Amino acid sequence: MLKKIGLGIVVLLLAVVGFVSVKFVLPIQDSADKFGPETAARDYALQDDSRLALPAAQAPIFQPAPNPAMNLYWGELHLHTAESFDATLFGNTLGIEDAYRFAKGEPLNTPGGELMQLTRPLDFVAITDHAEGFGTRTHCNEPDLSLRERAACWLVNLPNPMVFKVLVDGLRGTAGPGDPSKPAGVYQQTTRQPLPPGSFPTCKFGDGALERCYKNANNDWGRYIDLANQYYEPGELTTLIAYEFSPTLPDQGKHHRNVIFRSNTVPERALSSLDVPNAIELWKGLEANCGEDCDFLTIPHNPNKAWGLTYSRFTWDGQEYNEADWRLRQKREPLTEIFQIKGAQECALGVGATDEECAFEQVFDPCQPGETTGCAFQTGFVRQGLKVGLELEQELGFNPLQVGFIAATDSHNSNPGDVEEWDFPGAAGSVTSSAFRRLRQSEETAAYKSSIKFHTSGGIAAVWAPENTREAIFDALARRETYATSGPRMAVRLYAGWDIDQAVKQDTDAVQSLMASGVPMGGVLRPDATQESSPGFFVWATRDPIDAPLQRVQMIKGWIDAQGLTQEKVVDIACADGLTADPATGRCPDNGATVDLKTCSFSQGSGADELKTVWHDPDYDPAQSAFYYVRVLMNPTCRWSSYDAIRLGREPDPRAPPTIRERAWTSPIWLDPALIK
Repeated sequence: MLKKIGLGIVVLLLAVVGFVSVKFVLPIQDSADKFGPETAARDYALQDDSRLALPAAQAPIFQPAPNPAMNLYWGELHLHTAESFDATLFGNTLGIEDAYRFAKGEPLNTPGGELMQLTRPLDFVAITDHAEGFGTRTHCNEPDLSLRERAACWLVNLPNPMVFKVLVDGLRGTAGPGDPSKPAGVYQQTTRQPLPPGSFPTCKFGDGALERCYKNANNDWGRYIDLANQYYEPGELTTLIAYEFSPTLPDQGKHHRNVIFRSNTVPERALSSLDVPNAIELWKGLEANCGEDCDFLTIPHNPNKAWGLTYSRFTWDGQEYNEADWRLRQKREPLTEIFQIKGAQECALGVGATDEECAFEQVFDPCQPGETTGCAFQTGFVRQGLKVGLELEQELGFNPLQVGFIAATDSHNSNPGDVEEWDFPGAAGSVTSSAFRRLRQSEETAAYKSSIKFHTSGGIAAVWAPENTREAIFDALARRETYATSGPRMAVRLYAGWDIDQAVKQDTDAVQSLMASGVPMGGVLRPDATQESSPGFFVWATRDPIDAPLQRVQMIKGWIDAQGLTQEKVVDIACADGLTADPATGRCPDNGATVDLKTCSFSQGSGADELKTVWHDPDYDPAQSAFYYVRVLMNPTCRWSSYDAIRLGREPDPRAPPTIRERAWTSPIWLDPALIK
């Protein structure tokens, strides 16, 4: 009998061991082999970087300041280092100081050995590690930890994406079914409970573990502030104090916000989603703790992956916005991230948009009835959000969604602004470095979970400001005098005014006169009751000197028609190579620009170094609220995946387009009849 019991126990133990091995141990070992830093050099050896001739690094250029006509500054407002626990699990070991040095032009290496270096240094940077992780690993090097504490520390510092998946999937939860009787793609109010403090493994075990994490979180935040101050060099590199607020959503969903401060006067604690349940309480909490001379703004990212929540009328935890909430959002959230590594967020085909360029770096299909994740929602893209703002204006008497545009990377490699297609090192440590790993066939079936299909090289933020200081950069962000690009550094100006006509194109002092008589990108133009014709929109774009020429300039307009329905229209307003837009289609003819996919060299005989125009809206209605923004398109160039194919001696991967048309998006200008003089 005892033998049978003993045998049964042995069988049970073997079954448990087998289950754990199959479920966890073997997948973790397989993940370590495929994505871990220990084998990264092996995979990096498969590529030959000498197959590509890349631009050489350039010395920084510091502009004279203050400049009343505004200087153009380039920067990164969304970047993670090894201080973010997910970055550590992805294999990144580079910290905050590494990121600041990289922003100034110093080289770094990925875990596999790939060189990371900016061709041109940045002017400003905000490091935005997840506040939810502050203080959770600070104690892990202490000598007197218990066995459970050591085990938790070992787990959360193990560079393996399978560990990240196991830890985070449990916190994100699963997506519940939606109501299929409701219109497809319309966000359905969802009640959620925030994670309780102490949810992180290292804050669970040991006497006073949670209190220790709270204390260390404040200490970590203090170290962030100190390092930002140490690396702040006004006129050369502006280091904005910042962090990311990161509530969870199922299926890799994002409803995060980057919090950016104006100066080094900041709250003593970086409020996270463990402290407050939604963005409204975040803004209220920051205001309550900011103190005198403290100012901040927040920037949402990835509305495309927030599953319709970003521009809905509901909070993360299911509350409905009231008028006071909308006013608070209007005050504290003047910008949105329109482009980053996880795809383009401007618009999606079939979701209120018929614009063919909405297919750019976009993988989401329109939602079907009952879908709650993994598809394109009506309130999941920036252009739709701008139209929701017009609707809210009719209800509330003000527009809380007058948001300007920036782009960023959201890289977890400590490499701010590293957005050039030709040397994209991935965004997730050893998981996406080297080229072999970036192009590896994924087991994921959903396109939005696939690195090659969904990952871009990221974007960059452009700011017009009189000088490169914290206050000047922040003030430009707050007034929305900003624009986004998908990486290249195209210079773009946009002004609107009643006295702007074609003569301004020949004016040698055009900017000064435009500043006096018009409003720049991000502004609100007051309609003039004496004016029945459209204001003039002045657009001036110049190419990135180390990238492809410009191809066309487009104007995107959104408005509400007489029936109360939102509408949009896209027209080409300037064409390269002496071409003119077809009156029937509103599009420039193809200028014949091509790309050699064997070398990634682009056409040199077509395109423009500069495109400049003044446009008047032929459908202007002085009684109609509307927004206008400009999109500048370059000639086609190679996508990052095609450069990687050359490194590996392959043909371009058929799962992704071999070429892209890089672009810039200006912040909108709004015409508001409620502001008639």
